[in-house]
Amino acid sequence: MTKQKKYAIWFVWASTWPAGLVYLYLWLSPVFEGSRIEIAAFIILASIVALFPLQIGDHPVFFTQGIAFAVFLYYGLFIEIIVSQTAILALMAKMRIGRTNLHRLPINLFMFLVISVVSAGLYYALGGTHGPSAVNDIGDALPIVSYALSQIILNQFSITFVAKVLYRKEMKWLDKGFAWEVLTSSLVLPVGFILYMVFSEFGISGIFFVGIPFIFISGMLMLYHNSNQVNTYLKKTSIIGHELTGKLGVKEVLDIFVDRLSELLPVDYIYVYDVNKKKRMELIRFFDRSGEIDFPNIQLSRGQSISGNTWLEGKSVFYKKKSEWAHLENQYTPDRAETVLSVPVERNGEIVGIITIYSIKKRAFLQFQFMILNILGNYLGVAIDNARHYEKTKAESERCALTGLYNYRYFEDYIVNVFEINQRQKNRQSVSLVLLDIDHFKRVNDTYGHESGNEILASLAERIQEASAGRGTLARYGGEEFVLLLPGYSENEAVEVAHSIRAGIIEKPFVSFVHMHDSQEPVSISVTASIGVATCPDHCEEAFDLIRQADRAMYIGAKQKGRDRVASYKELIQTVQ
Repeated sequence: MTKQKKYAIWFVWASTWPAGLVYLYLWLSPVFEGSRIEIAAFIILASIVALFPLQIGDHPVFFTQGIAFAVFLYYGLFIEIIVSQTAILALMAKMRIGRTNLHRLPINLFMFLVISVVSAGLYYALGGTHGPSAVNDIGDALPIVSYALSQIILNQFSITFVAKVLYRKEMKWLDKGFAWEVLTSSLVLPVGFILYMVFSEFGISGIFFVGIPFIFISGMLMLYHNSNQVNTYLKKTSIIGHELTGKLGVKEVLDIFVDRLSELLPVDYIYVYDVNKKKRMELIRFFDRSGEIDFPNIQLSRGQSISGNTWLEGKSVFYKKKSEWAHLENQYTPDRAETVLSVPVERNGEIVGIITIYSIKKRAFLQFQFMILNILGNYLGVAIDNARHYEKTKAESERCALTGLYNYRYFEDYIVNVFEINQRQKNRQSVSLVLLDIDHFKRVNDTYGHESGNEILASLAERIQEASAGRGTLARYGGEEFVLLLPGYSENEAVEVAHSIRAGIIEKPFVSFVHMHDSQEPVSISVTASIGVATCPDHCEEAFDLIRQADRAMYIGAKQKGRDRVASYKELIQTVQ
């Protein structure tokens, strides 16, 4: 929220709230004489109950409406307002909203004042009265029930309205907070009614008879809700752990981790560091909820900044406000950050990374959320280790050990997948294929040896990669055959790429260091290649037909016509015709 909007809130509150209270006092003329002790007891009771809120999202649900309900039935609107407003002050003090969020105080004071006045107006319109005679017969049930329901509905409407208008948040009118409001109100309001009945009969002693159990009920509800909340978080954490243990690469693991963490905890910034071989911390993932900060290039040494200090200390830290970590502040910490959680990621007893999360609110995280982050940190350490093993195994199964290129198994799966995706599109694109075979490669092996031949293959792979300049997907398809798939390339464009590859091959001889000649000096070996090009849908419709057509172009159009040349399947068709 902008400073201008906060100033506007304070201005509106200061202009209306005090004047509204004065006007209501003069209009209602409440009587305090003879009831000061009882009213003070109600205020104390409401303030104590306000210290046991349920935190539902960003909004606390507290149970003082039961006490305010009893006060309203007995004393009327103005005394109820005094009790409710005092309870709100106690709640704000309990939540320690701090200077940054101090504007929440006038919002809540004004909001509950309006709710009290509107609900009371409905109560009076339906014939409701106050004092011991407020409940005399069945006819009094209508204004009482209407008052209670209007409190629930208006409270939810006000919370949602404030979230949408002042905070610009996407929020449903009926959400989980409303469900909890209805649930707690269905328990608390009847207790408040009992408090009214007992107080009407026994006076101030009735406040203690009902009030003390009411405090215990509030405390037990808060403990139940907190326990339920912890269990919910643990279930979500377990689900995240299962997600991270799937067949994923390191990048996928990190992406899922940051996405889920930003959904699970009320974070504004997430920093995930990796401890590299040079014993430096490098930022590998970053999240900024506001989207104002670009991915920063950060490398930290041990002890530097909050994350570096976590690495140095070797243990998790929880800072509830900026004054606790101000001595660690530097250019790498967000300007508006207040609450910080920082945990080490360990594997085999060694710290391999650091997770640091920030919130711009003071005391934004609860102790159990600190525990959750520690659990997630352990999951991440195991998941990254598994991901690296998975990537290594996958690379070994997909790559040619000699050239580092994809092998034919991977390539055949890949080309089928490309064709399936292409066929599902409305506007199908051209797919071209370049197939290359080294000329007289057996002669090279026989003359210089197989180790020398392997040197040629590895060097040739590098030259093809340079000549293709990252275009398409390159694989070693057979012994001395290489294949390049070019999705989105027309036949003419693919032929141009093929000529670039041919030029790169014949540009200069290859050098062999492990030949079988007697001389220890390296030898130069000139190599040429025959290249065939085919395009879908011009020359075929299916994936493996494309390979066959390029193969025909290579053997018939290039090999049989003298080698060291590029031939397209189109040229082959025209020759036959």
